[in-house]
Amino acid sequence: MQKVYIAGHRGMVGGAILRRLRVRKEAGEGIELITRSHAELDLTNQAAVRGFMLAERPDVVILAAAKVGGIQANNTYPADFIYENLMMEANVIHQAFAAGVRRLLFLGSSCIYPRAAAQPMREDALLTGVLEPTNEPYAVAKIAGIKLCESYNRQHGVDYRSVMPTNLYGPGDNFHPENSHVLPALIRRFHEAKVQGHPEVVIWGTGTPRREFLHVDDMAEASLFVMDLPPETYGANTSPMLSHINVGCGTDVTIAELARIVAGVTGYTGAIRFDTTKPDGTMRKLMDISRLADMGWCAHIGLQDGIEDTYRWFMAHAAEARM
Repeated sequence: MQKVYIAGHRGMVGGAILRRLRVRKEAGEGIELITRSHAELDLTNQAAVRGFMLAERPDVVILAAAKVGGIQANNTYPADFIYENLMMEANVIHQAFAAGVRRLLFLGSSCIYPRAAAQPMREDALLTGVLEPTNEPYAVAKIAGIKLCESYNRQHGVDYRSVMPTNLYGPGDNFHPENSHVLPALIRRFHEAKVQGHPEVVIWGTGTPRREFLHVDDMAEASLFVMDLPPETYGANTSPMLSHINVGCGTDVTIAELARIVAGVTGYTGAIRFDTTKPDGTMRKLMDISRLADMGWCAHIGLQDGIEDTYRWFMAHAAEARM
């Protein structure tokens, strides 16, 4: 029996991974799933994490817990984003090692790459330029998570891996009007505009930045695919100090195109206006996914289908969707 601890199981990504692992367990795979809510275990508390790891002694740790948010939240709470994410990563990774955990998967973010990185962004673009200022604290924390994994691998011979997803969306997303990411924010905004009969929807920026979006169920599948790779396969496609793997779908759309898709899915027929006084953020963030593709994985859920699925979930769970 393999004990698997999922840190962040109530989040969108952690929840999707938990669903897939439950399917495996029901199919007869020998897995014991371990979870703790934030109320049960504060991952920023070093002593609490130490006690948990020593008591449970998991065989595998999946670190999907993070403090996340959009441009506005990152700009408003930069200290919270860097502190909480650094503490969670340091505590979970170190205390996992101290408790004898040999296998760990860390989930990062595409914001680790420089603002002016060549597109699509390859893994070796890491640490080659200046980060996007609007989310630099969060990005620095995620870079530190990668380097923690690599450092423990190099010094202690463990197998700690990292995956860097593009922009994620799907069931369980955060639809809060002030601290959500762009796609769930648009879904809520267009839905409310339709319900309330607003003649237009105003969107931050020019609408010209391009973004790549990956459904969270695809991300969960990719995460477990990477975690399950034989060490020789993972090692042949990475290097000790460049070990993270990009996860994406390989295509992107403009924010204006995205807005039109969301408007169509939600049934909104009013005008769309862009507030050019607001920041755009990085102009393009497309992941180079050739490393993962070469190892045999690709995304399966198209953007239109994925947004329709997310909107259905939003409508069914509006009261609990962090509104």
